[in-house]
Amino acid sequence: MFFPLLLIFVVVPLLEIWVLIQVGQVIGGLNTIALLVITAIIGAALVKRQGIKTLQQAQLRMARGEMPGREMASGVLIFVAGLMFVTPGFLTDVVAILLLLPPVQLAVGLWLMKHIQVRGATGAQFHFHAGGGNRSPDQNTNGRTFDGDFERSEQDAPRQLSDDEKK
Repeated sequence: MFFPLLLIFVVVPLLEIWVLIQVGQVIGGLNTIALLVITAIIGAALVKRQGIKTLQQAQLRMARGEMPGREMASGVLIFVAGLMFVTPGFLTDVVAILLLLPPVQLAVGLWLMKHIQVRGATGAQFHFHAGGGNRSPDQNTNGRTFDGDFERSEQDAPRQLSDDEKK
């Protein structure tokens, strides 16, 4: 855990400063600042456009009753790209542009789904798989799908306190 934090908070800013100095020596300080502002504005427009497109795709999939897993992963990557665009620096801008490319989003999204484990509020663990969907680690379906319904009965429902009991 130490190495990724060191990389993000020490190495990347030092590289960004070095690149900014190099660019500033070639095109001048004010031109470098203007270029940073322009890339932030263009990046924000790209992120907005791609974010709206991804949101519309997610809504379409949900309307068809499908889980928008790919769109959710793309949305996270678009958000990260937006953060990188507003971070001053040219290296982060290059990474942000790469994160906006659909093939890169797919590759990074698949990698993330292979390595992310989510623990629900009930303590149940779900692993996300590149093939889509999720399942509990103790659930061995052998390729079969089990469908079920859930219904809450009156005795399972939480009891509401009356006004007298609230006092």
